[in-house]
Amino acid sequence: MKIGICAKVTADTDARLSPSADGGSFEFSGKSVVGPYDMFAVEEAVQTKEKHGGDTVVFTVGAESDVLSQLRGSVLALGVDKAVIVEDPALANADALGVARALAKAIEAEGVDLVFCGKQAIDDDNVQVPAMIAGLLGWAQVSRVTAFAVDGTSFTATRAMDGGIKQVVSGNLPVLITAERGLNTPRYAKLPAIMKAKKKPTERRDLAALGLSAEAVAPKVSTSAYGSPPERPSGKIIEGDTDTVVAELVRLLREEAKVL
Repeated sequence: MKIGICAKVTADTDARLSPSADGGSFEFSGKSVVGPYDMFAVEEAVQTKEKHGGDTVVFTVGAESDVLSQLRGSVLALGVDKAVIVEDPALANADALGVARALAKAIEAEGVDLVFCGKQAIDDDNVQVPAMIAGLLGWAQVSRVTAFAVDGTSFTATRAMDGGIKQVVSGNLPVLITAERGLNTPRYAKLPAIMKAKKKPTERRDLAALGLSAEAVAPKVSTSAYGSPPERPSGKIIEGDTDTVVAELVRLLREEAKVL
């Protein structure tokens, strides 16, 4: 069995995001991490390999210089065997479909039977790429999975639904699974494993190597602008006797807050 993981290196949850000066992108201050939902996907892939054997490979889109150290320390060091980094200038402004096309081709080239993704990235919260990958590959897809088991060429997955309802589904490989919180408890990388991860194979592929053109990943939608929410006005302290305070409060609620 060959098991794939799609992971995105993104801003840490503690990072401060802000629109760029021209509003055309967003910037962050802080460190980069592999997305937390992707880490559930990594752990499930490694556990599946430990139970059933096989090879594991992580796929990502991004500049090798930006993502490789995080992939080594947070993914390869946990037991994943190989990394495939899809890097191409044409992907710099790709939308979700463009990213999905690139990842689907990379997955197809590796001959993967099973793919785990996080349910969403924590920067753009699009929740689109995994379903698009499955559609492009013609695979089954199960989202928001909280329990997973594979037996030969079949699988069973439990997924979370609204209202606390759980749905159990089954089917045959190949399948793409998106990981929900609670699927497992991701392990921590130990220093010897981090050092060994530096020797694990990493491959960089551009669009030409995947048989894709720049036109194939050209965005169908584009972002007009990013903006911060309006700043909240400072609070007011009303002083005086009770009648004065009540009268002023009512006036403010009616004239400024416009809730009366």
